[in-house]
Amino acid sequence: MNLPLMPKATAVWLIENTTLSFDQIGAFCGMHPLEVQGIADGDVATGILGVDPVAGGQVKLDDIKRGENDPNYRLQMIAKTEEYIIQQRKKKSRYTPIARRQDKPDAIAWIIKNHPEINDAQIAKLIGTTKNTIATIRDRSHWNTSHIRPRDPVLLGLCTQTDLHAAIQKAADVHRKMLERQEKEARKSSKGKKPAQAKSFAADPEAPTPAGGGDEQAA
Repeated sequence: MNLPLMPKATAVWLIENTTLSFDQIGAFCGMHPLEVQGIADGDVATGILGVDPVAGGQVKLDDIKRGENDPNYRLQMIAKTEEYIIQQRKKKSRYTPIARRQDKPDAIAWIIKNHPEINDAQIAKLIGTTKNTIATIRDRSHWNTSHIRPRDPVLLGLCTQTDLHAAIQKAADVHRKMLERQEKEARKSSKGKKPAQAKSFAADPEAPTPAGGGDEQAA
């Protein structure tokens, strides 16, 4: 299922105006239930105004009521609206409005700080920037370093929550596979080594007796 045009704003509205569970809201908005709980607690998405998905034609009120009565039910986006959202997202290019371009360094800094597992190529694709810009933010040589403050790229409108989650998941999978490969190579390397032979400390009958080592004392 596709996500609402403004997932976090939609989640805010559903939290404030319905009795849906965090799991139900998370499933509809493409968010983890703990993130939804963070919004409800005021720790996440502070300052975001709720957007009514019913008024926006994204879900039916009857569907919400059904979900309130059945915690296992998952909201369904109206088919025509879902098709419209897909078309709109396909039309979007990598062009970023001038007003938002200055926010990119903040978004890059946020990803570097909160998700260091995401590599530069992924960040460049996600935010629509260059590896050189990312490098200057990493080593703090960016011309505007003193004014850069990490901010969520989703809240800045530079990427969707779905795209961000996909990048995080991809980076986690790559990291996991790398660890598995290293562990496998380490096991293979340890099997190839022969165990060191223990030195015997037993007395050698043919070994010469050290000088002055006899039982007889000099007269």
